[in-house]
Amino acid sequence: MESAPVAIFGATGFIGRHLAARLASEGIRVTGVSRSPDSRVDGVGRWQTFGSLDLSGHRAVVNLSGHRVDCRWTEKNRRAIEDSRTGLTRRLVEHLRGLDPAVRPQVLVNGSGIGVYGDGGDTFLDETSPQGADYLARVCVDWEAAARGAETLGVRVVLLRTGVVLGAGGAAFDKLRTIFRLGLGGKLGSGRQWMPWIHLHDEVEAILHALRSPVLSGPLNLVAPHPERNAEFTRKFAAALHRPAFLPVPGFALKLALGEFAEAMLGGQRAVPAGLDHSGFRFRFPTLEEALVDLLGER
Repeated sequence: MESAPVAIFGATGFIGRHLAARLASEGIRVTGVSRSPDSRVDGVGRWQTFGSLDLSGHRAVVNLSGHRVDCRWTEKNRRAIEDSRTGLTRRLVEHLRGLDPAVRPQVLVNGSGIGVYGDGGDTFLDETSPQGADYLARVCVDWEAAARGAETLGVRVVLLRTGVVLGAGGAAFDKLRTIFRLGLGGKLGSGRQWMPWIHLHDEVEAILHALRSPVLSGPLNLVAPHPERNAEFTRKFAAALHRPAFLPVPGFALKLALGEFAEAMLGGQRAVPAGLDHSGFRFRFPTLEEALVDLLGER
């Protein structure tokens, strides 16, 4: 990768922090872009805010910004979810459009989610699979369309369709670890829905791979090669902590607690990383067992 800096939107977030540190470890300068810059983020050399943006002279942009979706989808939360993804990405592309092509970033690696496929049942889903029609799928479709606006500027665009990222400090992993250590873990609903997951290490390395690989563009599934059904995921997570997993959460209880978001948890995607595989990427943690050994220290 060239010596010009890489800008990260969402550099204060879980994945953004680790990506910034990883880039810096290779001597790559990092510009963090955030509403609330945080000098404690390792690897970020300088900060910009959304209101004072100037990406001229940057090699690439990684956009990982986005309001949390694991909440009730009230009108207020929907606005925050959509504006922090589609709205911000449109503004980013317009900023790129206003730059002199000679100093414009050459690559935009933009966030998305594996929920773009909706509930896929037992069908294997690669990057060519049809998109879903539920709320999260529509959010991802609009988000990706906003990012692809940069293609008209000659910018290579990669769309990161990320699954559940497992890593210490991440909301999903930390919540699961706490619940299972208390012996309160269990499958969600029927437990038959597929859970596409990825280890944090492989998530970060896959983003670097996308930045470096000129052959990659368009959608890219960031998921481990072996998705798990929810029931098996639950069983293996509990076993890694030497705890039981006998408290299933009925679907109706999830819907009472989380409203429409519960539908996303009761559905799933049997997604596979075809794009990464075909481009030569190699996972360090291809199976859930290997990931849990690393993350939970049970050897």
